Amino acid sequence: MKYQVLVLDLDGTLTNSRKEITAPTKEALIEIQKAGRIVVLASGRPICGVEPLAEELEMGKYGGYMLSFNGARITRCSTGEIIYDRTLPPRIIQPVLDIVREYPGLDIISYSNTEIISGIAPNQYTEKEAAINHMPIVTVKDLAAALDFPINKMLVPGEPRILEELMPRLKDQYHGLLNIYRSEPFFLEIMPQNIDKAHSLQKLLNSLGLTADEMICCGDGFNDLSMIEYAGLGVAMENAQPVVKASADFITRSNDEDGILHVINLFMR
Repeated sequence: MKYQVLVLDLDGTLTNSRKEITAPTKEALIEIQKAGRIVVLASGRPICGVEPLAEELEMGKYGGYMLSFNGARITRCSTGEIIYDRTLPPRIIQPVLDIVREYPGLDIISYSNTEIISGIAPNQYTEKEAAINHMPIVTVKDLAAALDFPINKMLVPGEPRILEELMPRLKDQYHGLLNIYRSEPFFLEIMPQNIDKAHSLQKLLNSLGLTADEMICCGDGFNDLSMIEYAGLGVAMENAQPVVKASADFITRSNDEDGILHVINLFMR
Protein backbone atom coordinates (compact mmCIF):
# COMPACT_ATOMS: atom_id res chain seq x y z
CA MET A 1 0.00 0.00 0.00
CA LYS A 2 1.39 3.40 -0.99
CA TYR A 3 0.15 5.90 1.54
CA GLN A 4 -0.77 9.29 0.11
CA VAL A 5 -1.87 11.19 3.22
CA LEU A 6 -0.10 11.64 6.56
CA VAL A 7 -2.27 13.02 9.36
CA LEU A 8 -0.56 14.33 12.48
CA ASP A 9 -1.81 15.36 15.86
CA LEU A 10 0.34 18.16 17.25
CA ASP A 11 0.95 18.12 21.00
CA GLY A 12 2.66 14.92 22.09
CA THR A 13 2.92 13.74 18.47
CA LEU A 14 4.43 16.11 15.92
CA THR A 15 6.02 18.37 18.53
CA ASN A 16 8.38 17.27 21.27
CA SER A 17 8.13 18.15 24.95
CA ARG A 18 9.40 21.66 24.16
CA LYS A 19 6.53 22.10 21.65
CA GLU A 20 9.04 22.09 18.79
CA ILE A 21 9.30 20.20 15.51
CA THR A 22 12.82 18.79 15.35
CA ALA A 23 14.94 19.58 12.30
CA PRO A 24 15.08 15.95 11.02
CA THR A 25 11.31 15.57 11.27
CA LYS A 26 10.71 18.92 9.56
CA GLU A 27 13.07 18.01 6.71
CA ALA A 28 11.36 14.66 6.19
CA LEU A 29 7.88 16.21 6.15
CA ILE A 30 8.92 18.78 3.56
CA GLU A 31 10.57 16.04 1.50
CA ILE A 32 7.44 13.87 1.32
CA GLN A 33 5.35 16.91 0.40
CA LYS A 34 7.74 17.65 -2.46
CA ALA A 35 7.15 14.04 -3.57
CA GLY A 36 3.40 14.69 -3.75
CA ARG A 37 2.18 13.36 -0.40
CA ILE A 38 -0.43 15.33 1.51
CA VAL A 39 0.25 16.37 5.10
CA VAL A 40 -2.68 17.18 7.38
CA LEU A 41 -2.35 18.71 10.85
CA ALA A 42 -5.28 17.55 13.01
CA SER A 43 -5.58 19.17 16.40
CA GLY A 44 -7.93 20.30 19.10
CA ARG A 45 -6.16 23.66 18.93
CA PRO A 46 -7.87 26.71 17.42
CA ILE A 47 -6.73 27.68 13.96
CA CYS A 48 -4.23 30.29 15.17
CA GLY A 49 -2.58 27.57 17.26
CA VAL A 50 -2.15 25.35 14.19
CA GLU A 51 -1.13 27.91 11.56
CA PRO A 52 2.43 28.58 12.80
CA LEU A 53 3.32 24.88 12.52
CA ALA A 54 1.72 24.63 9.08
CA GLU A 55 3.79 27.61 7.97
CA GLU A 56 6.94 26.06 9.41
CA LEU A 57 6.27 22.94 7.34
CA GLU A 58 5.58 25.01 4.18
CA MET A 59 2.18 23.38 3.82
CA GLY A 60 0.74 26.33 1.90
CA LYS A 61 3.32 25.72 -0.81
CA TYR A 62 2.65 21.98 -1.06
CA GLY A 63 -1.12 21.70 -0.62
CA GLY A 64 -1.60 20.61 2.97
CA TYR A 65 -4.64 20.98 5.21
CA MET A 66 -5.39 21.96 8.80
CA LEU A 67 -8.09 20.32 10.90
CA SER A 68 -8.58 22.63 13.85
CA PHE A 69 -10.99 22.36 16.80
CA ASN A 70 -10.79 18.52 16.60
CA GLY A 71 -12.07 18.62 13.04
CA ALA A 72 -14.90 21.14 13.38
CA ARG A 73 -13.07 23.26 10.80
CA ILE A 74 -10.95 22.23 7.80
CA THR A 75 -8.75 24.86 6.16
CA ARG A 76 -6.81 24.60 2.91
CA CYS A 77 -3.33 25.93 3.64
CA SER A 78 -2.61 27.21 0.13
CA THR A 79 -5.56 29.62 0.06
CA GLY A 80 -6.83 29.90 3.64
CA GLU A 81 -10.22 28.69 2.36
CA ILE A 82 -12.43 27.02 4.96
CA ILE A 83 -13.75 23.91 3.25
CA TYR A 84 -15.68 22.47 6.20
CA ASP A 85 -17.10 24.26 9.23
CA ARG A 86 -19.37 23.03 12.04
CA THR A 87 -20.38 25.23 14.95
CA LEU A 88 -22.11 24.84 18.31
CA PRO A 89 -25.77 25.82 18.79
CA PRO A 90 -25.72 29.20 20.59
CA ARG A 91 -28.59 28.14 22.87
CA ILE A 92 -26.40 25.61 24.72
CA ILE A 93 -23.78 28.11 25.92
CA GLN A 94 -25.59 29.39 29.01
CA PRO A 95 -27.00 26.07 30.27
CA VAL A 96 -23.63 24.32 29.84
CA LEU A 97 -21.95 27.18 31.70
CA ASP A 98 -24.49 26.87 34.53
CA ILE A 99 -23.73 23.16 34.93
CA VAL A 100 -19.95 23.66 34.86
CA ARG A 101 -20.22 26.33 37.57
CA GLU A 102 -21.55 23.68 39.97
CA TYR A 103 -18.17 21.89 40.00
CA PRO A 104 -15.26 23.38 41.98
CA GLY A 105 -12.22 24.81 40.26
CA LEU A 106 -13.38 24.37 36.67
CA ASP A 107 -13.27 26.96 33.93
CA ILE A 108 -15.06 27.00 30.56
CA ILE A 109 -13.48 28.63 27.54
CA SER A 110 -13.91 29.28 23.86
CA TYR A 111 -11.91 31.18 21.26
CA SER A 112 -12.04 34.33 19.18
CA ASN A 113 -9.57 34.71 16.33
CA THR A 114 -6.99 36.12 18.71
CA GLU A 115 -8.00 35.37 22.32
CA ILE A 116 -9.07 32.65 24.71
CA ILE A 117 -12.34 33.70 26.31
CA SER A 118 -12.79 32.45 29.88
CA GLY A 119 -16.32 32.25 31.23
CA ILE A 120 -15.59 31.57 34.92
CA ALA A 121 -12.00 32.12 36.05
CA PRO A 122 -8.73 30.90 34.52
CA ASN A 123 -7.13 27.91 36.26
CA GLN A 124 -3.75 26.27 35.66
CA TYR A 125 -5.17 24.27 32.75
CA THR A 126 -6.66 27.38 31.11
CA GLU A 127 -3.17 28.85 31.35
CA LYS A 128 -1.73 25.67 29.83
CA GLU A 129 -4.08 25.99 26.85
CA ALA A 130 -3.11 29.65 26.46
CA ALA A 131 0.60 28.77 26.51
CA ILE A 132 0.18 25.98 23.95
CA ASN A 133 -1.59 28.31 21.52
CA HIS A 134 0.29 31.53 22.38
CA MET A 135 -3.02 33.32 22.99
CA PRO A 136 -3.95 35.76 25.77
CA ILE A 137 -6.83 34.98 28.15
CA VAL A 138 -9.74 37.39 28.52
CA THR A 139 -12.21 36.72 31.34
CA VAL A 140 -15.81 37.82 30.72
CA LYS A 141 -18.78 38.19 33.06
CA ASP A 142 -21.36 36.99 30.51
CA LEU A 143 -20.00 34.20 28.34
CA ALA A 144 -23.14 33.79 26.23
CA ALA A 145 -23.13 37.49 25.38
CA ALA A 146 -19.40 37.50 24.65
CA LEU A 147 -19.71 34.55 22.25
CA ASP A 148 -21.90 36.44 19.79
CA PHE A 149 -20.18 34.84 16.80
CA PRO A 150 -20.09 31.25 15.48
CA ILE A 151 -17.91 29.02 17.68
CA ASN A 152 -16.54 25.61 16.79
CA LYS A 153 -16.01 24.31 20.30
CA MET A 154 -15.91 25.01 24.00
CA LEU A 155 -13.38 23.50 26.38
CA VAL A 156 -13.65 22.78 30.11
CA PRO A 157 -10.17 22.77 31.67
CA GLY A 158 -9.83 21.35 35.16
CA GLU A 159 -8.68 18.63 37.51
CA PRO A 160 -9.15 15.19 35.93
CA ARG A 161 -11.15 13.74 38.84
CA ILE A 162 -13.65 16.63 38.63
CA LEU A 163 -13.99 16.26 34.87
CA GLU A 164 -14.69 12.55 35.40
CA GLU A 165 -17.73 13.55 37.44
CA LEU A 166 -18.88 16.24 35.00
CA MET A 167 -18.50 14.37 31.72
CA PRO A 168 -21.28 11.74 32.15
CA ARG A 169 -23.73 14.43 33.28
CA LEU A 170 -23.11 16.55 30.19
CA LYS A 171 -23.14 13.52 27.91
CA ASP A 172 -26.50 12.36 29.28
CA GLN A 173 -28.08 15.81 29.06
CA TYR A 174 -26.82 16.62 25.56
CA HIS A 175 -26.89 13.19 23.96
CA GLY A 176 -27.78 13.61 20.30
CA LEU A 177 -26.91 17.32 20.28
CA LEU A 178 -23.25 17.57 21.31
CA ASN A 179 -20.14 15.40 21.13
CA ILE A 180 -18.42 15.47 24.53
CA TYR A 181 -15.13 13.75 25.31
CA ARG A 182 -11.74 14.32 26.91
CA SER A 183 -8.75 15.10 24.71
CA GLU A 184 -6.45 15.07 27.73
CA PRO A 185 -7.24 14.04 31.30
CA PHE A 186 -7.50 17.77 32.16
CA PHE A 187 -9.41 18.95 29.02
CA LEU A 188 -13.08 18.20 28.37
CA GLU A 189 -14.07 19.00 24.78
CA ILE A 190 -17.60 20.20 23.94
CA MET A 191 -18.10 19.76 20.22
CA PRO A 192 -20.89 19.85 17.63
CA GLN A 193 -22.74 16.56 17.25
CA ASN A 194 -20.80 13.78 15.47
CA ILE A 195 -17.67 15.91 15.11
CA ASP A 196 -14.35 14.23 15.72
CA LYS A 197 -11.16 13.88 13.72
CA ALA A 198 -12.29 10.76 11.84
CA HIS A 199 -15.55 12.35 10.70
CA SER A 200 -13.77 15.38 9.28
CA LEU A 201 -11.02 13.32 7.67
CA GLN A 202 -13.68 11.34 5.85
CA LYS A 203 -15.04 14.62 4.45
CA LEU A 204 -11.53 15.65 3.39
CA LEU A 205 -10.72 12.31 1.77
CA ASN A 206 -13.97 12.40 -0.19
CA SER A 207 -13.05 15.82 -1.56
CA LEU A 208 -9.62 14.52 -2.57
CA GLY A 209 -10.90 11.32 -4.16
CA LEU A 210 -8.89 9.20 -1.73
CA THR A 211 -9.78 6.46 0.76
CA ALA A 212 -8.88 5.77 4.37
CA ASP A 213 -6.66 2.90 3.18
CA GLU A 214 -4.34 5.50 1.67
CA MET A 215 -3.98 7.42 4.93
CA ILE A 216 -1.71 7.18 7.99
CA CYS A 217 -2.93 8.86 11.18
CA CYS A 218 -0.59 9.47 14.13
CA GLY A 219 -1.58 10.57 17.62
CA ASP A 220 -1.24 10.17 21.36
CA GLY A 221 -4.43 11.43 23.03
CA PHE A 222 -8.03 10.41 23.58
CA ASN A 223 -9.22 12.71 20.79
CA ASP A 224 -6.95 10.85 18.35
CA LEU A 225 -8.68 7.51 18.87
CA SER A 226 -11.31 7.96 16.17
CA MET A 227 -8.82 8.80 13.42
CA ILE A 228 -6.37 6.09 14.47
CA GLU A 229 -9.14 3.51 14.25
CA TYR A 230 -10.36 4.93 10.91
CA ALA A 231 -7.01 5.16 9.12
CA GLY A 232 -5.50 2.56 6.84
CA LEU A 233 -2.57 2.66 9.24
CA GLY A 234 -3.29 3.95 12.72
CA VAL A 235 -0.15 4.92 14.62
CA ALA A 236 0.20 5.61 18.34
CA MET A 237 3.20 7.34 19.82
CA GLU A 238 5.17 5.47 22.48
CA ASN A 239 4.07 8.23 24.87
CA ALA A 240 0.38 7.79 23.96
CA GLN A 241 -2.44 7.06 26.38
CA PRO A 242 -2.70 3.26 26.93
CA VAL A 243 -6.12 3.02 25.25
CA VAL A 244 -4.71 4.76 22.17
CA LYS A 245 -1.80 2.34 21.97
CA ALA A 246 -4.19 -0.59 22.34
CA SER A 247 -6.21 0.63 19.34
CA ALA A 248 -3.28 1.33 17.02
CA ASP A 249 -1.91 -0.80 14.18
CA PHE A 250 1.62 0.35 14.94
CA ILE A 251 3.40 1.99 17.87
CA THR A 252 6.20 4.34 16.90
CA ARG A 253 8.87 6.02 18.98
CA SER A 254 7.96 8.80 21.38
CA ASN A 255 7.55 12.45 20.41
CA ASP A 256 10.94 13.12 22.03
CA GLU A 257 12.58 10.44 19.86
CA ASP A 258 11.41 11.64 16.43
CA GLY A 259 8.55 9.16 16.31
CA ILE A 260 7.04 10.81 13.23
CA LEU A 261 10.35 10.60 11.37
CA HIS A 262 10.39 6.88 12.19
CA VAL A 263 6.91 6.49 10.61
CA ILE A 264 8.00 8.34 7.48
CA ASN A 265 11.13 6.23 7.11
CA LEU A 266 9.19 2.99 7.48
CA PHE A 267 6.04 3.71 5.50
CA MET A 268 6.44 6.73 3.20
CA ARG A 269 9.92 6.57 1.67
